[in-house]
Amino acid sequence: MSLGRQNDTTGRAPRILFYSHDTFGLGHLRRSRALAGAMTQADPSASALILTGSPVAGRFTFPRRVDHVRLPGVTKRSDGSYASQTIGMGIEEVTELRAGLIQTAVQQFDPDVLIVDKEPTGFRSELLPTLENLLRSRRTKMVLGLRDVLDEPEVLAAEWERKEAIAATERFYDEIWVYGLRSIYDPTEGLPLSPAAQSRIHWTGYLRRDLGPIGDPPEQPYILITPGGGGDGKAMVNQVLCAYEKDPNLSPRAVLVYGPFLSGELRDDFETRVAALNGRVTAVGFESQIETLFAGAAGVVCMGGYNTFCEVLSFDKRAVIVPRTTPRLEQWIRASRAEGLGLVRMLDENRDGLTADTMIKAIRNLPDQPLPSQAIRDGLLDGLDYVTSRVDALLGGERERATG
Repeated sequence: MSLGRQNDTTGRAPRILFYSHDTFGLGHLRRSRALAGAMTQADPSASALILTGSPVAGRFTFPRRVDHVRLPGVTKRSDGSYASQTIGMGIEEVTELRAGLIQTAVQQFDPDVLIVDKEPTGFRSELLPTLENLLRSRRTKMVLGLRDVLDEPEVLAAEWERKEAIAATERFYDEIWVYGLRSIYDPTEGLPLSPAAQSRIHWTGYLRRDLGPIGDPPEQPYILITPGGGGDGKAMVNQVLCAYEKDPNLSPRAVLVYGPFLSGELRDDFETRVAALNGRVTAVGFESQIETLFAGAAGVVCMGGYNTFCEVLSFDKRAVIVPRTTPRLEQWIRASRAEGLGLVRMLDENRDGLTADTMIKAIRNLPDQPLPSQAIRDGLLDGLDYVTSRVDALLGGERERATG
C-alpha cells in the first residue's frame, strides 16, 4: 500500500512528525519507530521525524528517511514527581526548553501529519503551544495514537481530567488511533469523550513487528527472558534466576536481556548469579536488535508491555507474561485479556504467586502451550497496514470517520 501522493497543498513529498514524550522505558519510542518505518516504506518519498525524550534513542538504528530529535530527558521520582535527567535545570525550566525545541522543530520540519503518542497535551502540557499554532495554520492533520490499554477506566478518567486531556483531544485531533481491537479492550472506556470525538476513533489492530534483517541467533534451543526496558524488571528476572538455581535440570537454557534501564547495582548482582549457573543462563545488555533473539527462541518469558506483546504475536512465540501491577494496571489488563483468548500464559502474583516453583512449572509447560497463531483472530495484527491507509486518506484531504 502506498501513501501514494504528494501533499495536496504544498506539492511536495509527505512529511510525518511523531511526538514521543518518553520519560521512562522504551515503549513510546519503539512504537513511533515502527510506525515511521511502515509509513516511509509504504511511500518511499515520505520522510518522518521523531521527537523523543528517550535517553537511549541514539542506540537505535532508524529506517531510511526516518530521523529523530532528542529532547532533554526527565526522570520520574519514586513520589511521582519529575526531575531533569542530566542538565542543571529545574523541571519547569526543562519543560519550557523542551516546549521551545518542539515548536522550532515543527516550524522547520513543517509536517503534513503530526502523530502524538499517548499524551494529548504532551509531558506537563509542553505540546499545547505547538498544537495551538498548528490548529491556527490548519496545514497539519493531527492524530492522537493510543495503545490498546492505558489504565483502569476510573484512574485514567481522573488523570485525563487533571491534565485537561479531554478538552485537548476534542479540540485539536482530527483522528484518534487505538493500536488494538475494540473486541479485546477499549482504552477510552470511562473517558467522557463527545460523540463527535468518539466518531473519530479508528481501531487499527496491533502493530506487527517486521522480521527485517535477522542475524544469527545464539546456540539453540533457548528461551528468551526480556523485561523490556528493564527499569521495573527486577522481580521477574529474579524469579527466573531463582527457578534455574533451584532446579538444576530446568531446560532449555535461557538468554536474558537486561534492558537499558536496569540499575548497575542490580545488574552486578544478577551477573554474579548468572555466572554461577555455568551457561544454563547467559545474559546480554541492551539489545536494539532483539528481533534476532525473538526469532530464534523456543519460547519467551517477559513482562506485559505493549511492544513486547506485539513481538510475541508477530514472531508467534509461546510466552509466559509476568505483568507489573504498579504504578498502573495496564500490563495486567493486557496479559489477562490475552490469556483469556488463549494467546499467552500469565503468571499473576495473587493467583499463582511469584515463586521459583511457579516459574519452573511455567517454563516446563511452555512447549505444551498453543502458539498464538492458533488463537489469533482476523485483523489482530493489521495495525501498520491500517495506519498507512489512514495517512493516505489524511494526505488526500479525506475526512473519513471511523466505523468502529
